[in-house]
Amino acid sequence: MQTDPLSDFLTTLRNASRSSKKECVIPYSRLKSDVAHVLKKEGYILEVETIKTVKAKPSLKVTLRFTGKAPAFADLKRISKPGLRRYVDVDSIPRVLGGMGVAILSTPKGVLSGHEAKKQNVGGELLLTVY
Repeated sequence: MQTDPLSDFLTTLRNASRSSKKECVIPYSRLKSDVAHVLKKEGYILEVETIKTVKAKPSLKVTLRFTGKAPAFADLKRISKPGLRRYVDVDSIPRVLGGMGVAILSTPKGVLSGHEAKKQNVGGELLLTVY
């Protein structure tokens, strides 16, 4: 039983990038898919694809982005955890590395990056930071 599927997703991405794997396959969930699409939009990963099979549950196939031999992201850090949820209003959305990184939030308007949430004037649960 998984207690925190999003942390497992981030750990899989971290491990794949550190071992220089081009892609990884992860069990599907809507939250993981939404976070992966935000990471794609921000340029940290190349491609996100949902793989549906007849007998097995669907999976996410994530293609990582590398600049030379280094991964596009240095760190993925989970902020809000099952034991301690972190909620922020629009004025409290953190700037990651002075604007060089991205905060990802779960808002009433869906999973958004920090600057997109500020544009739409919504706060929510601060899921993770990427840089």
